[in-house]
Amino acid sequence: MAGKLEGKKVAILVADGFEQVEMTKPREALDDAGAETKIVSLKSGQIQGMNHMEKGDKFDVDLTIDDARPEEFDALMVPGGLFNPDAMRQSEDALNFARHFFTTGKPVAAICHGPQVLISADLVRGRKMTSWPAIKVDMRNAGARWVDEEVVVDNGLVSSRKPDDIPAFNKKMIEEISEGQHAGVAQAAGATSAR
Repeated sequence: MAGKLEGKKVAILVADGFEQVEMTKPREALDDAGAETKIVSLKSGQIQGMNHMEKGDKFDVDLTIDDARPEEFDALMVPGGLFNPDAMRQSEDALNFARHFFTTGKPVAAICHGPQVLISADLVRGRKMTSWPAIKVDMRNAGARWVDEEVVVDNGLVSSRKPDDIPAFNKKMIEEISEGQHAGVAQAAGATSAR
């Protein structure tokens, strides 16, 4: 897949407490495909990765949410983890950042607990998705059509359940980003924001 995403820029929306492998492996796949990836977070400096309940490595933040311009990116990726989505969903700036990708039809990929950010931004209504099973009720309550599959693609929106699904997640994420904007995503987001 080398060169498939040449010229594409992908924002990775992530805060302290993210599941490390759910950021590093997809980022590596994006980089290997030629994309330019940027870690966008709530604060500058470094953010803490987690390996389940144990602290993992720290990673440099490329842009704070205040400095990042969503219009400069071609796609969005949201890793999971227990603490990361919880921090992100409390930031209206982070939610607005995510909303931009839906209103413009740009591809979005979220894994494990990552869709919690999209729930808080009211972006899952009517979308076929998957996630970590513990949040399936939250997903359904927010209007998603939740299914238990390793990877689900719904008009540019890619979702997966857990680290074991990362190979399938990466493959579909790269496919969707290489296809570019999806009109159906923008229409669905427009319907949501009209509520």
